[in-house]
Amino acid sequence: MAVLTVRNVPDEVHRALRVRAAEHGRSAEAEVREILSAALVPSGRLRLGDALASLGRDLALTDEDVATLDAVRDRTPAEPLTLP
Repeated sequence: MAVLTVRNVPDEVHRALRVRAAEHGRSAEAEVREILSAALVPSGRLRLGDALASLGRDLALTDEDVATLDAVRDRTPAEPLTLP
């Protein structure tokens, strides 16, 4: 685990941090870890399959709609990617 030192934190911010930590029953250090995690690590990342299923539900697609889309889709194989 990494160690992080934060310098020159204003007194009012430090006081607010200590109050917030006490409200949550944590140390100030644990509260900072929680704040950083909440701000920087998404609680639920977007998953492509979930997003597509949600889109289908939102559009109220039926099995017949999906079969129609499948019947008219372009089946030409994709060209391999070439890099310069």
